[in-house]
Amino acid sequence: MAGFVTELWESIFTPGPTPTLLIATNVTFAALQLVLAALLFATYSIHFVVLSVLSGSLWAAINWFARELLEHQGQEEEKARHALAAAPLALNSEDSETEVEGTGASTASLGRGEPAAAASAVSHEVEPVEPAGELKHRLVLEEPSQGAKSSVSTEDEWEKVSENENEKDK
Repeated sequence: MAGFVTELWESIFTPGPTPTLLIATNVTFAALQLVLAALLFATYSIHFVVLSVLSGSLWAAINWFARELLEHQGQEEEKARHALAAAPLALNSEDSETEVEGTGASTASLGRGEPAAAASAVSHEVEPVEPAGELKHRLVLEEPSQGAKSSVSTEDEWEKVSENENEKDK
């Protein structure tokens, strides 16, 4: 039972209808229908019939929606599998007309190995990026002996600046 409760708690944060969540939903609605039936027999009130119909309709709608959602997820997974299966074929296609940078040769002609000189003309060197400036950690002004990193936010810093300006004006 503890395992079911743990799975139920985790399934709440999992997108989509999980089997544990569907079981809990169906058990809860079945218990509600039993309570409404018991109240109907105890009081003979039409209100419990109406509540039972509403509850049953909601129960059926939730189960229908969960089935539709699972079917849609299955279709999306199938589309993803087909896309992954077709992706290597598209990459290996010799009909591509993408040009290689710095040359007029297309990847189709490079794929067939016709102009080998064009393939060697492409530079494979990486240019280093020069750093724009160094990042420095600011120290907390209140406790300079500890040398701790500043955890003061920008808003707090602006408040300090405005307080200093107010003191200068006085």
